[in-house]
Amino acid sequence: MTGWRKGLLELRKYPSAVAGMLIIAFLVALSVYTVIAIPYTQALDLWRGGDHWRLHPSNAAPAWVDTITRGGQARTTVVSIADTSMEQELFEGGRQVRIPLEIDYGYRGFPSEMNLFLRARGHDREPFVRMTWVTPDGREIALGGRRIAREDRVSISQNLTLERRLGHVPHIGLLKQPDSGPEPQVLQGRYQLVLEAVIFDDEATIDGDLVLYGQVHGIAGTDHQRRDLLLALLWGTPVALAFGLIAAVGTTITTLVIAAVGVWFGGLVDAVIQRLTEINMILPLLPILVMVGTLYSTSIWLMLGIVVALGIFSAGIKMYRAMLLPIREAAYIEAARAYGASDTRIILRYMIPRILPVLIPTFVTLIPTFVFLEASLAVLGLGDPVLPTWGKVLNDAQAQSALYNEQYYWVISPAILLMLTGLGFAMLGFAMDRVFNPRLRSV
Repeated sequence: MTGWRKGLLELRKYPSAVAGMLIIAFLVALSVYTVIAIPYTQALDLWRGGDHWRLHPSNAAPAWVDTITRGGQARTTVVSIADTSMEQELFEGGRQVRIPLEIDYGYRGFPSEMNLFLRARGHDREPFVRMTWVTPDGREIALGGRRIAREDRVSISQNLTLERRLGHVPHIGLLKQPDSGPEPQVLQGRYQLVLEAVIFDDEATIDGDLVLYGQVHGIAGTDHQRRDLLLALLWGTPVALAFGLIAAVGTTITTLVIAAVGVWFGGLVDAVIQRLTEINMILPLLPILVMVGTLYSTSIWLMLGIVVALGIFSAGIKMYRAMLLPIREAAYIEAARAYGASDTRIILRYMIPRILPVLIPTFVTLIPTFVFLEASLAVLGLGDPVLPTWGKVLNDAQAQSALYNEQYYWVISPAILLMLTGLGFAMLGFAMDRVFNPRLRSV
């Protein structure tokens, strides 16, 4: 224990080790926070999409990009009917309700989309709603009318009739300055969307939201399904670390124990282990995983099990065997046999601990290898379809041609986290190798 403590204290002399430990500590803390703040089932439910993200813009860049460039791009603005005062007038058989939704628009850039979500409750007959857009300079633009079902979405941006009238897509034409030329400019100020609803039932109500979607959103931006990419970046951290750690622990420990068993018992046992190792060494891991993912399942836990299973009889067995052979002939091993120590005790208590200090650095640097393997499978389309991971984000970015569409944030964010993970474990592993490997210690 004293030697271990001395070695760990010596790590403080290496700036790379300190930097690596800080990076790993950050990733671990981020993982713990993510698991607590966003439980596993909630994360899966959110990542499946649906109405969770309907108030988010599609393919929006992170907000900090606009802050750095000072572009004045629009943020998402939501105006709720519940927060607006209504005026109503009764008539025989129903009532007419006037709902003015006010928007203070001060951005230099146009929104990316406009939607009106309406909810009608307690109606035997569907209410009728007429919509009018009022600009800051007093112009009134009719947006048409329609009957409203129980849950309805009015896609203002996809109104082709309105687009032909305005000469631009509606979310630009409704907010542009009059006669601003071929390059439209935003008319900043207070806008109104006036809803005039005819309701035929006494207890019926109308609720909903007007959403002007921004060009930028949040810390990490959004994807083509309006999902906040921050969810995948956060949850990708514990998934990546768990996959890398479990795979590294499973393959390293089992390989070491099997190598020690072969060295101790020798003869037929050692020969069988070596032949299995040589057969397994020629089996390509990645093609096997691709085949399993294509023909059977892409579950991350199944992939993890196959990685561990194929990693047991790996090339590491031959390296461990070479290190354990001299230990088998050591005097203290003979002494242990003389006083009646069992084979299990000799293997686990006297042989394996002798080479653990040299193997710890290798184990640490092995973790990012499996992290990159999981990400590679996801990029190839063989990642777990229900888990939000870094590789899944990269796969979606590739499928949606993110780089071609200049959506660089979609690729850069998960790539940085992958590189940061590899850098942290590599820096710590190389420093530990210098401390625990006698051949690399400086004189």
